Amino acid sequence: MTRRSITKRAAVVTATALVALGTVGTVAATAGPEHAKKPTKTEIAGLFTTWNAALQTGDADKVADLYAKDAVLLPTVSNKVRTDRAGIVDYFEHFLKNKPVGKKVHTIVNVLDGNSAIDTGVYEFTLTDPKTGAKRVVEARYTYEYEKRHGQWKIVNHHSSAMPEG
Repeated sequence: MTRRSITKRAAVVTATALVALGTVGTVAATAGPEHAKKPTKTEIAGLFTTWNAALQTGDADKVADLYAKDAVLLPTVSNKVRTDRAGIVDYFEHFLKNKPVGKKVHTIVNVLDGNSAIDTGVYEFTLTDPKTGAKRVVEARYTYEYEKRHGQWKIVNHHSSAMPEG
C-alpha cells in the first residue's frame, strides 16, 4: 500500500466514525419522552395519596385537575362512562357528598417507561351517609393509568368497580 492510499483509507475511516458518532449524538439529543428517567414504583403508587388528598378537600374541580383532558373514568358508583372534564367533575360532585376516604389494600405497579405507568389493585373507601352520618366501607378493584404530560403526572384512564363478591 502506498502512503497516499493509507492516508485516503484513514480519512474514510475517520469520516465514517464522525458520521456514526454524530448520528448517535443526534439520536440521544432528540430521544425525547421515551428516554425520560423512569419513576420508581413507590413514586407511582404515591400518586394515589395525592388523589385521595384531593378527595378530602371536597372540591370536585381539584380532583378533576388530576385527570388528563382526554381521560376516561369508569367510576365505582355510576353507570356512566366519563370522557371529559365536565363528566368527571359531575361524578365527583356526587361522590364527594359521601366524604370518601380511600385506602389501598393491595397494589401492583407497572412502570412502562419514563412517562407512563399503571397502578392496579384493590382499595377500600369509608363512606359517610350525608343524611344519617352512618359509615360503611366499600371495597373495589381499581386501575389507574398515568401519563406524564407537560411535566405532571395525569390520570388518563381510571377504572373502579365494586368487588363482585362483597
